[in-house]
Amino acid sequence: MTQLTQIKAFTKPMIANLAKLGIVNLQGLLLHLPLRYIDETHVTAVRDLRIGESAQVEGEIVHAEVSYKPRKALIARLEDNAGQLTLRFLHFYPSQISALKVGNKLRVYGEVRHGFFGYEMVHPTCKAVSEKTVVAETLTPVYSTVAGLSQASLRKAIGVALQQQGEMHETLPTHLYADLNLPSFAASLAALHHPRPDVSLRALENKNTPHWRRLAFDELMAQQLSMRKHYARRRSVSAPQLKRSKQLISALLKGLPFALTSAQQKVALEIERDLSQAHPMQRLLQGDVGSGKTIVACMAALQCVENGWQVALMAPTEILAEQHYRKMLSWLEPLNITIAWLTGSQSKKDRDAALKAIANGEAKVVVGTHALFQEAVRFNRLGLAIIDEQHRFGVQQRLALRQKGQPEPHQLMMSATPIPRTLSMSYYADLDVSVIDELPPGRSPIVTKIVSDVRRAEILQRVREACLQGNQAYWVCPLIEESEALQLATANDTYALMQAAFPELKVGLVHGRMKPAEKQAVMAEFSAGHTQLLVATTVIEVGVDVPNASLMVIEHAERMGLSQLHQLRGRVGRGAAKSTCILLYQNKLSDTARARLKVIYESNDGFAIAQADLQIRGPGELLGVRQSGVPMLKIADLERDVELLEAAKAVADQLIEHYPAEVEQHLDRWMSTAGELVKV
Repeated sequence: MTQLTQIKAFTKPMIANLAKLGIVNLQGLLLHLPLRYIDETHVTAVRDLRIGESAQVEGEIVHAEVSYKPRKALIARLEDNAGQLTLRFLHFYPSQISALKVGNKLRVYGEVRHGFFGYEMVHPTCKAVSEKTVVAETLTPVYSTVAGLSQASLRKAIGVALQQQGEMHETLPTHLYADLNLPSFAASLAALHHPRPDVSLRALENKNTPHWRRLAFDELMAQQLSMRKHYARRRSVSAPQLKRSKQLISALLKGLPFALTSAQQKVALEIERDLSQAHPMQRLLQGDVGSGKTIVACMAALQCVENGWQVALMAPTEILAEQHYRKMLSWLEPLNITIAWLTGSQSKKDRDAALKAIANGEAKVVVGTHALFQEAVRFNRLGLAIIDEQHRFGVQQRLALRQKGQPEPHQLMMSATPIPRTLSMSYYADLDVSVIDELPPGRSPIVTKIVSDVRRAEILQRVREACLQGNQAYWVCPLIEESEALQLATANDTYALMQAAFPELKVGLVHGRMKPAEKQAVMAEFSAGHTQLLVATTVIEVGVDVPNASLMVIEHAERMGLSQLHQLRGRVGRGAAKSTCILLYQNKLSDTARARLKVIYESNDGFAIAQADLQIRGPGELLGVRQSGVPMLKIADLERDVELLEAAKAVADQLIEHYPAEVEQHLDRWMSTAGELVKV
C-alpha cells in the first residue's frame, strides 16, 4: 500500500493536513469520495436562471459597494447580455472587494434566489475570466476537508492519486460483479471523482448510479466478510460445555404463576442448544416490551448454575438492574441459589461482601450495572454473561465482561428495541438471533392518544379520575431542570405543579440525578401502590414493571425517538386493566414530528416502529453504535441498498462455500480494499 510520503508531488504540509482527514496512503486518498458536485460545465444566461437552482453565470461587474444597512455587506451586480444578477457577501475580505471592481469580468457559481433587485446569489464562488478561460469538462466534486487544505488542492491531490494508482485488482472474482451489473473498481473511482456532465446530478448526490452502487456493494461486502471472520473466530474458541438442566429449570417452571408462551419455549431451546456447545454462544435475544425475555434468561442461568458455573447479568441503569435482581431473587431463592448484587453506589461493606462471594464462588448469579466489569471483580467460574439493553453498552465494556471468564464465557444479549432486518443482516450478522414474537396472554392492549398541550386541563382530570379509581399513572418529562435551549417541561417543575394540582394524591418524583437509594425508595413506594402518580424522566424507559399502572402521559412526545416512545409506552399495559398512553405535543408540529407521532399512534408492533425509526434517525442513533465505537457505513444506506445488502450476503456465502482456501488466503486483502470505506 503506497504511503503518501513516497509520492514527490505531496508536500509535508499537505500530508499533515490529509492526515487530519485520516488519509495516510494512496488508497485512502482515492476513497475520499465527494460529498456533492457542482455543475460548471456550461454557462447560464441570467434570463434562464431559476429560483432555487444552482448555476454558473459569466459577465462584467457593473456596480459594487459596501453597504451598511440593514447590515454590513459587499454587494455587486454582474451583467451579461441578458440581464443583471446581484451578488451579496455578508462576510468578506479586502481581496474580494478588489476582485469585484467595476469592469472586472467574472464567472460566478451559486444558488439562485429572489432578492430585492431580482435574481441574487449569496456568497457565490467567483473566478476571473479571460478569452482563454474554458468551461469544465466534468462535474466538479466537493469534498470534506480541513482548514489549510482548499478544495482546489484536494482535487489536485486526488488527481495525482488517480494517475499514480496503476493497475487496480478487483476485490472479488470479476464474474460476480458482472452478474450484478456492477462496473469495475477503477472505473467507479474515476467516474465518481470526475463524473461526465451528462450524468444526473441528482442521481450522483443520491448515490444511485452504477459507480456509487459498486462501492456501496464493496463496503457491504467488507462488512459481511468481517462479520463472518468474527463468527469463525468465535467457533474456534473454547467455552464451558453446559449439559441440559435436569432439575433446576423444571423446579423453576413448576413454581411460576404463568406458563411460557410457545415463542419463549422455542428461544429457550435455541439457547439451551447453544450452551451445550464447546464454543462460546453469542446470541441476541430480541423481544418486544413485555414479551418475557427475563424468564428465558433465567432459564439459561439455571442451566449454567446446574453445571457448576457462575452467571453475570449486567444492566445499563440501577433501576433496571434492581428490577432484574428482585425478579431473580423471587425465582431463584426458593431453589437455594445465592444471588449477589453489585453496583457502584453500594457501601464499602456491602461491596466487599459481594466481591468475596463472587470470588469464592458462593454467589452463583451476580446482578449489577457497569460495576460488574471493573478490575476488582473476580469471578470464580464465570460461564455465562447476560447483557440487557446491550446496545447501551460500548464494545469495550461488553468485551471487558466477557474477559472475566476462562475459558471464554457464553454471552446472551437482550434487547427490547427490535432490530430491523437490514440491521440484523449487517451489524449483527456475526450473532445468532432469537426473537420472542408474541406477548403473554392476558396483557391488555394499550390505547395511544395524541393530544395537543392546549387540552392539558382535560388530561389532568383524566389522571385524577384514574388514580382515584385505584389505578396508578406516570407523567414523563424529557428534562430535569430548566434549559434555555429547549423550553420543555421539567420534571422538577412538573412535580411541584402536580403536587399543587392533586392535593388528594401522593405524587412521587424519580430522575437520573437522584442518588440510587433515593430512586430505589421512590420506585418501591410506587411498586407497592403507596404512590398514585409518578413524575419521571425517561429513566423509567426500561425495566419498570408495575402492573397496576394503567395511564401514562408523555410531555413533548414530538421531541422523542419512536423506539423510546414505544419503550416508555410499554411501562403500562402490564396488568389486566385497560391502559392508555397519552402523547402530549406542542402546537405547530413539523412534518417529521407529525409523521413520527402518526407511526406510534397507528402501531403497537415494535419491529414496524423500529423500522420507521431507522428511516427517520439512522442506524447509529437507533442502536447507539456511534457511542459504542462500532463503525458506521459511509456509502451504503441500509434502507436504499437492501438489494445490494442481500447480494453481498449471498456472495459472502458463495465465497465461503466455493472458495474457502481463497477466502482464508485473501481475506485481509479484500478487507483492506474496502476497509477505507468501512474500517472493521
